[in-house]
Amino acid sequence: MSSKPFKFIIVGLLIVVFLIATWPYQFQHAWQSSYTYALEPIQSLQNIQSTMLQPTLNEAKPSNGTFNYDSTAPSIPAVKLSERVVEYNIQVSLREEEHMLDGEELITWTNPGKETVTDMYVHLYANAFHSPDSTFMKESGGQLRGDKATDKSEGSIKLLNLETLEGENMLPRVKYISPDDQNNNDYTVATFRLIEPVAPGESVTLRIKFEVTLPQVFARMGYYEDFVMAGQWFPKIAAYETVGTRNVTKEGWNIHQYHGNSEFYSDFAVYSVKVYAPENYTVAGTGMQTKVSNIGQGRKMVQFYAEDVHDFAFAMSPNFITHESSFSHEGVPGVKIKLYLDPTHEQLAERYIHAAKSALAYLGKNYGAYPYSTLSIVVPPAGANGAGGMEYPTLVTTLAAESANPKYELERTVIHEVSHQYWYGMVANNEFEEAWLDEAFTSYTEEKIIENAYGVTSNHRIEASFMTNPAPLQLNAWLYKDHNHYAENVYLRGKLVLLDIEDIVGRDVMSKIMRSYFQTYKFKHPTTQQFQRVVENITKQSWQSYFDKFVYGNESADLAIQNIENRVFEEQGKTIYEYTILLDQNSGISRSIPIDLVYEDGSTVRKQWDLSDEAKLHFVERSEVPISWIKIDPEQNNKLDYHLNNNFMRAELPNTEVKRVNIVTESIIDYALRLFSW
Repeated sequence: MSSKPFKFIIVGLLIVVFLIATWPYQFQHAWQSSYTYALEPIQSLQNIQSTMLQPTLNEAKPSNGTFNYDSTAPSIPAVKLSERVVEYNIQVSLREEEHMLDGEELITWTNPGKETVTDMYVHLYANAFHSPDSTFMKESGGQLRGDKATDKSEGSIKLLNLETLEGENMLPRVKYISPDDQNNNDYTVATFRLIEPVAPGESVTLRIKFEVTLPQVFARMGYYEDFVMAGQWFPKIAAYETVGTRNVTKEGWNIHQYHGNSEFYSDFAVYSVKVYAPENYTVAGTGMQTKVSNIGQGRKMVQFYAEDVHDFAFAMSPNFITHESSFSHEGVPGVKIKLYLDPTHEQLAERYIHAAKSALAYLGKNYGAYPYSTLSIVVPPAGANGAGGMEYPTLVTTLAAESANPKYELERTVIHEVSHQYWYGMVANNEFEEAWLDEAFTSYTEEKIIENAYGVTSNHRIEASFMTNPAPLQLNAWLYKDHNHYAENVYLRGKLVLLDIEDIVGRDVMSKIMRSYFQTYKFKHPTTQQFQRVVENITKQSWQSYFDKFVYGNESADLAIQNIENRVFEEQGKTIYEYTILLDQNSGISRSIPIDLVYEDGSTVRKQWDLSDEAKLHFVERSEVPISWIKIDPEQNNKLDYHLNNNFMRAELPNTEVKRVNIVTESIIDYALRLFSW
């Protein structure tokens, strides 16, 4: 027999062994570079041409006189990280003099469920600014995060045409609904009956022509002088939840209006977007910039492409100064950081880029890989802070360039928004219904990164004093009383809950929890209950009582000295001081809390209080030296104890005086803490 068959067998076995050995490292995908963003996308839209949207009179025409959907599919398909329910092919042109956008989009939506769909739902977020009577304006009072609407802050989005690829007009079928508050003056959600139902796994492609009137920059979008921030600017298909997604038991659309407190929620998608702008403008956008071409008459086209993202935003200005820096690190295989600076902050470029790299390095190492090839950072000009401090997939905005020498708020904002690429961007919770899952997780992560990179720490005790009105964390965003109430709970209390869990389980275990949660739910839409299950799986114990009290409920993990009874007696010729101490707790989980007994001779004895299901504890302490003070949790590690005034009590006074001094002390300390925290 020839030796050739044996050679082939040996070579084959070696190949199999190599593939098995390298499978955990995903070398089989190594040739598929993340820079496939540079290819022009969307197989399903090939050869579709649009002649609907003619350029307006004051702008130059594209070379062929129409917007074209140039959508050559990649020759090598990229690895799908998400379900990609929607494909958007959008063309948009800025009318800079009128502060308007003219847009047209081809949307292909694929039914991910097991039921036939007859109606479509679309978010028209820009209509939040169409009048003072919109739900957003009524709930927010025309202000958001200190930024106030002006008489120029009215904006809107108008559907000009809605049709099938065959040209069947569906615009007369459109109606506006207000599922959350029945506000007939709110136009942020539209619905229409489809010409043909969409069966499971089948797709429908729609052509929509629209125009956007930009408000003077407010609440994440608009213009300021010649700066433009386009966030939530196009008709966006609502999220369609299948059985099992976010624990739903019946599939269907998840539909909410644009509220004063709420942010957003949608399915993962593929975006190919062409932006037409004056040729002296620099354009930043979600994803990879794939093409720039001058089209004559002082205008240009900039094209972007992004996969496995659930939103698309862009910003533009003739004044941007750009910086680029390539970065790789553990968990960050290769990313190009693009900085779009207002000129007044040009000298701060390194600070912005260093903060972004610090965030990516920590996130990649501790949670998992950053899978995108770009990260864009936009610094709005002074006066445009309404556009600042916001996250979009692969694009973030910082605080506006108001200060010539900002302190650590510069780094904090960059780190916070980059952290949102993980908590919101990839782990894509429903921000309408469970906002704490991205804001609290991002705030927690921000704190870890800024401490790790800059040595900056937070005073959790002062932060806890802000908790004047605790509310459940798993709550629809618009049900909080106002924006302060929303921020107090969704950002701050949620972060303190995560830090408290960390104090209980330890940093190493908490790191495993966060990494496991990210790895399990990246490119999915998780719930609070699913995070709870991750905590329980890692720690091997039930956390139901804890979550019931502090996550699903609004309780404080209050530790209190309720009473101290004392008596003095002689025993074997010695004076003995005996104290009967009553403690109270509401912890929700087994943990150990230190108690310091401070004696009049200056000595201190530390005891440990092992909390269990028992709410109250009596113990008796005897000594030859009188006790002066008793303190619970002297280092104030219990993050969810918002009432520190009952954590200590004087012990040497008569009982009536003990109670009276404690009450007075509570009032004084409570007032002082709140005054200081303001």
